[in-house]
Amino acid sequence: MTETWTLILGLAAATFAVRLSGYLLGRRLPDHGPWARGLQALPGCLILSLVTYLLMQGGPQEWMAGAAALVVAMFSRSLPLTMAAGIAVICLLRAYI
Repeated sequence: MTETWTLILGLAAATFAVRLSGYLLGRRLPDHGPWARGLQALPGCLILSLVTYLLMQGGPQEWMAGAAALVVAMFSRSLPLTMAAGIAVICLLRAYI
């Protein structure tokens, strides 16, 4: 029983340490300047790299879904709507073609 409680307390301490370190490091990130601009652009760059990789590995259905998502993105400027359109098109294409 003692080993179980030691494990639970150790894991709780490790979880708290990870969360605390993320908070402390996050406070030190710059608010302005080139590093701040780079960090703000990072989520978009990650999504773009994932989509590009999937398109390169995919076939015509994936390219059609990507084109549909691009059109929605150009007209709506909404990331959730763009993602929903791409997912809907690829699901329909895979189900019916």
